[in-house]
Amino acid sequence: MPTADDLLVIRCQEGDKKAFELLVKKYQRRIFHLIYRMTQDPSVVEPLAQEVFFKAYRAIQSFRRNSQFYTWLYRIAVNTCLSHVKRDMPEEGHEELSDLNTLRASNGAVLPNFRDPEQEMMRKEFYAHVLEAVRQLPQELRVAIVLREFMGLNYEEIADVIQIPLGTVRSRIFRGRARLRESLAPHFRPGEQ
Repeated sequence: MPTADDLLVIRCQEGDKKAFELLVKKYQRRIFHLIYRMTQDPSVVEPLAQEVFFKAYRAIQSFRRNSQFYTWLYRIAVNTCLSHVKRDMPEEGHEELSDLNTLRASNGAVLPNFRDPEQEMMRKEFYAHVLEAVRQLPQELRVAIVLREFMGLNYEEIADVIQIPLGTVRSRIFRGRARLRESLAPHFRPGEQ
């Protein structure tokens, strides 16, 4: 049975521009989020998102629905981000991520709990460390970690988005988490690791 996305894609392929606008509205925030996580540069989010949706619009006729629409769209977004990084390395400087607590520590460690002003300052520092640790990951590990930990994709979806075998996805996420754990270990309070 076709999904709502499938029906919208079919309408797009039949020339219905309003159907594509609905897909953009549905996925725009997620694509912005993905681009920011991949580039860590707020100044490129909107232009790259426009590029992603333009590429998707131009290629919608070739989408055959043998994968989910959003994984196809994420693939376009990931490839667009990777092309951007290769042609124009973003400058240093990061904005705080308000929802970075979605990053899960696979060893059971918990992120520090910040409640008062002093803890808020510590949270900002910790987020800066997390951003730097993610930025320092090799590109293939960063892509897998961003898709899993920040975008919430499962391993099969990640394999579909970046078109690699499932075992490779598992390996990259394992290695990425290990590197993040190592980089962030000094920033956990005793007893939280």
